[in-house]
Amino acid sequence: MLTALNNTWRRRSLVAFGVLLTATNSVVKSAGPISPVETLINLSRPLVIGHRGYNQIAPENTLPSFKLAKMAGADMVELDYYNAKDGKLVCIHDEVLDRTTDAVARWGEQGTHIKDKTGDALCSLDAGKWFDEKNAGSHLPSYAGTHLPMLAESLDLIQDGNMTLIHHKEGDAATCLKLLREKNLVNKVVVQSFDWSYLKDFHQLEPDQVLGALGPLWGRNGKQLTNAEKILDQSWVDEVKSIGARVAVWNNQITREAVDYAHKQGMKVWVYTINDSAMANKMLDLGADGIITDNTSILWRTLAIRHSPTANSHRKE
Repeated sequence: MLTALNNTWRRRSLVAFGVLLTATNSVVKSAGPISPVETLINLSRPLVIGHRGYNQIAPENTLPSFKLAKMAGADMVELDYYNAKDGKLVCIHDEVLDRTTDAVARWGEQGTHIKDKTGDALCSLDAGKWFDEKNAGSHLPSYAGTHLPMLAESLDLIQDGNMTLIHHKEGDAATCLKLLREKNLVNKVVVQSFDWSYLKDFHQLEPDQVLGALGPLWGRNGKQLTNAEKILDQSWVDEVKSIGARVAVWNNQITREAVDYAHKQGMKVWVYTINDSAMANKMLDLGADGIITDNTSILWRTLAIRHSPTANSHRKE
């Protein structure tokens, strides 16, 4: 009788263990591996993000600028993209070509829009000569002959050992998402935009992708905002969360209360574009989780000084 009871309990224990193991495996499977983006944005220290690459020492939104930001240790490399006339995605900040290319000299046209030219035509332009002229007399190398890059080749360069912060300027969400899927980069980059409708569309198409909502917006509910209304607060955080974004990417109009509230909602707050130590320290004191900068090295120095034994004596540097 005792032997029969032991066998019965043994069978029941094995069945229970099997159920528990199945349930555990199901939870692990559903949770899945932590994505590279999740790992990065949840670091215990602030992130240093190179704005348009390292644009103080190389022409913005070009491969040399992205490469230098990587070499300087940026956690992420930010870039801008537009849709060209033929749907190709090209890296450039302005919607017209005059400032950062030789389009006027090449084509004799002023105010030419990105959407009016094909991707190949845009990428044939010189995107480095203007930078040489701007920095004439400096010790920087010459970048004449540097071309506008496609988003695809920029991702190939940056994602080889780093991570991209993609700033959408114009175009639909599906086109960018298609490229990310083709390159197996969903949730291996972060996508941000001032166009919150674009972000909402992107979230609906790919809910797992981490998105950043750029703000403050010019208006809200059809009304132009005052400076006071542009300050990041609880209502802005709630709205950012409602469109599926995980990061509020703001200018220096943030408060400690808003940042703390964002953290309670499982969100992050990044600030742009901070190029001096005094403002960087102010943003970090308010709890900013990341800083977008034109000068990656200055930001790393600021972080190093903050954590040095003599930090308090250097805070005004």
